[in-house]
Amino acid sequence: MTWKWVVVVTVLVIVIVFTAQNFELVQIKFFVWSFKISSAVTIFISLIVGFLIGLLVSIRKN
Repeated sequence: MTWKWVVVVTVLVIVIVFTAQNFELVQIKFFVWSFKISSAVTIFISLIVGFLIGLLVSIRKN
């Protein structure tokens, strides 16, 4: 296992624990849309979007 995988797994475990502890509803407002969603879902979606952006940037460099 390389050091990159150790970092990825460590960050993933930290995010999972943080997400599990923050499950209350939050209100999201974006222009005219407004909805309530669990903060855990919001954190998870943000993580996935950040991962995809990082993946796209790394692919473009190559």
